[in-house]
Amino acid sequence: MELIRKPTWLRVKIPSGENYVKVKQTLGLEYLHTVCEEAKCPNIAECWGSGTATIMILGDICTRGCRFCAVTSGKPVFLDPEEPNRVAKAIKSWGLRYVVITAVCRDDLPDGGADHMAKTIKAVKLECPQTIVESLIPDFRGFDDSISKIIDSQPDVISHNIETVKRLTPKIRDARASYEQTLQILKRVKEIDSRIYTKSSIMLGLGENEEEVFQTIKDLRSVGVDILTMGQYLQPTQKHLPVVEYLPPQKFYDYEMNATQMGFLYVTSGPLVRSSYRAAEFFLENAILRNNHIR
Repeated sequence: MELIRKPTWLRVKIPSGENYVKVKQTLGLEYLHTVCEEAKCPNIAECWGSGTATIMILGDICTRGCRFCAVTSGKPVFLDPEEPNRVAKAIKSWGLRYVVITAVCRDDLPDGGADHMAKTIKAVKLECPQTIVESLIPDFRGFDDSISKIIDSQPDVISHNIETVKRLTPKIRDARASYEQTLQILKRVKEIDSRIYTKSSIMLGLGENEEEVFQTIKDLRSVGVDILTMGQYLQPTQKHLPVVEYLPPQKFYDYEMNATQMGFLYVTSGPLVRSSYRAAEFFLENAILRNNHIR
């Protein structure tokens, strides 16, 4: 397939700045990983510079092999019991207002790594009580006990990304992930604790059509998802799926307006928007602080 030239609106500055350097140095000292780096996120300098970051736990090797993802696939060999405390220590040193804790898929572990993730959330909550915590979870193979462990650790937000439309899911995601399972997980979170904000994300430019995007948005809203982000898929390496189409900014705006009318609490959509993008974090920060004040 012929490569499509990247449009001007997707160009970003080389990461720099005091906060960026501080976060990067601490990651090395504490042996931590971020999705920001592993997934080659274009917003890394903007987010790190503003007091937000996405920490990836449970190692840097994923047991899944999704064709869009830059994280290394393979067989993990280690689970660091000290990682939850090191994550909390790093977040405290950065003074983050908002942190996203995510994880590689660990199908080698009985609970998919849910207990380790819950311990990390609790450690951050204890060490950094003013920091808002979002947990971007893998599917844990749909195990109800694993989902409950995350909810019991009391993150402010639980995210689980649907990634793409139903038709393209088998082509883009690992065979162990499914469109229906993602919807069921998001639905289950709300059933267990309706107070937790739920969030999901869609990548665009992989060959989906408008009708399929609208249906995916409707499906997410039907299971009570509160926050939706939509962004342009960018091919991380030549080994990954190529971009089929670069959508213009106006198209993202149109999708955002359509989704907003469906009743989501907040929608952000744009070429450089990612699942942990700052615009959604700003909204969630204000909403969570307001709700905590009311309680």
